[in-house]
Order: sequence, then C-alpha cells, then structure tokens
Amino acid sequence: MMDWTDRHCRYFLRGFAPDTLLYTEMITAAAILRGDRQKLLRFDPEEHPVALQLGGSDPEALAQAARIGEEFGYDEINLNCGCPSDRVHSGAFGACLMLKPRLVADCVAAMRAAVKIPVTVKLRVGVVDAHELGEGASRRETARAAAARFGDAERAALEQFVDGIVAAGCDAVIVHARKAVLGAWSPADNREIPPLRYDVVRALQARVTPVPTILNGGLRTAAQVVSELRWADGAMLGREAYHRPMLLAELSAQRGGELPTRLELLERMAAYASRELARGERLSWIARHMLGLYAGMPGAKEFRRRLSEGAREQQASPQLLLEAGESSERLGEAAA
Repeated sequence: MMDWTDRHCRYFLRGFAPDTLLYTEMITAAAILRGDRQKLLRFDPEEHPVALQLGGSDPEALAQAARIGEEFGYDEINLNCGCPSDRVHSGAFGACLMLKPRLVADCVAAMRAAVKIPVTVKLRVGVVDAHELGEGASRRETARAAAARFGDAERAALEQFVDGIVAAGCDAVIVHARKAVLGAWSPADNREIPPLRYDVVRALQARVTPVPTILNGGLRTAAQVVSELRWADGAMLGREAYHRPMLLAELSAQRGGELPTRLELLERMAAYASRELARGERLSWIARHMLGLYAGMPGAKEFRRRLSEGAREQQASPQLLLEAGESSERLGEAAA
C-alpha cells in the first residue's frame, strides 16, 4: 500500500470504523533514520489505533526506527515481509526476506528489545524467486505452477520462518494467503494469480497459538470476513477497503457500531481539509483517497469526476467535498 495509506487516507478511513487498527504505508527504516521523520511519521490523534509498518533488513536500524515510532505514539510496529514489489525486492526488504528466516528473526528480536508496544510481521505463505524459473515462453507457466505448488518443502520453509519470528517475540503474524513470485511478476499479478491458501494459514494458526494469526488476501465482502473470523484471529483488508471504504463501516456495524452516512463522513473530511489546507496541504492530496466513497452507488461516477477535477483547481475549497457528495446523493435519489 505504498503511496496509498498516508495520513490523509488513514484519517478518512478512521471515520468508517472507530476501533479498526490502521496501518501506515511501508516506510523504510533508513528513511526514518536519515530523512524528515516529522513528515514521514506525523499523524492525527484521531487515527489511533495506528501501526507503523517498517521496511528493512538491518536489525539495528529497524530497532532504532521502531523506538522512534514508539516515541511518536504509534500503537504497534509491523515489519513487512510480504510486499513483492520490485522496488522493495531490489532493496532487500519485503517478501524476499522470507528467504532469510534467521535474519528476520534477528530483526524481530532487536525491535522487540527496543520497544514496549507490540511487534508484528506481515508475510506470505511462501515465495518463488525468479532464479528458480526457466527462460523463454515457458517462464510464465513455470511461475504459475510454482506459485500454486505447496508441498512438504514449502510447508517446512513457512514453518521455519514463522517459528523463528515467534521465538524472537513476534506478537502476531499477518499472513497474505498467497505465494509471491519475485522478479518475474508485477505486484498486481502477485495479488491475483497465485491461488489463495486459507487452509495453509489455518494450519499455521494452529501451530503458533496463542500468538494471533491475522488473515489477509482475497477478502472482498463483510460476509466473507465474518465467515473467516470464525477461525482466524483477525482480518486485514487492503485495496478492497481503499476502493470501497464503506466495507469498513459494514464490519464495524457487525460489532455494534453505527453505520455513518456518506454526508456525515464528508462533513468530517471537510473540517479536516480546512485544518490541513491552513497548514499548507493541498486539497487534491486529501481528495484522491476519497474517490471510492460512493462505489457501487448511482452517483459514484459523478462523485469521482467532481473530486478528481475540482480538487486540482488552485482555489479549490473543502466545500467541494460536500458539494460533490450532495450532487451524488441527488443522483442516487433520482435513480431510486
């Protein structure tokens, strides 16, 4: 979710579900240690509970970054060992770290010793390195077969990895229930082509209990999430919640929360945007995360158009958010 779940996005999503744990986009430990950490780590108090997701493979650097995250007030530190993007593969962090279980265990131990808040790890059920694949026209089919394969060797590698991080003090494992194919497929391919293996995650949960196992991958509807929560200790939603954020409100309502109206959410965001614009932010930086508010509704296209075009105008006002919503509501009423 790099470039997606920034602080504006998280503030928006908080309006749908008061208690859902939100995660930052992956931020490298090096960026925190050497860059503008105020810009990278600042967040609104309303975002709580919020976890800082780190990228990196150096135990000492990760420990320092985790300590800084705790000082900033984050509620959890998460190490990303699941992202298959070439941007992270080339940087020796993300899903390629699953090929280095001992190093990851050392990273977890170092972070665990540095902070008092929970330390968690995001991972895949396995990885396929491009070096394992052939060349030429058969390469894609070889990758597809490798992504679907889960035998004794794959199970042993996953168990070794998870046993190591649990022994090092990992407080929860968050498992994307697909393999990642590194160096050969795009992130989009890695989200869709490898088959979902909830059975593998379920077996892993039984192995590591009482450490919580959080399920990720392929979750699209509130009913599906509720069904999987009969066995999983939690569920993580990514792009589905970004593109259709009312899903978070639907799940919150399942737990007794109130289902907010879209106009109520827009009023909240208009007030937030007013504060942020006064600090020098641009409305387009906020509005770009809100395009899915009317997803599946008759006024969805009109809402996206008004926000996309209007927020880029130099004199764009937070009032635009409400005007776009009201226009979409009218279209919905007419369609009904």
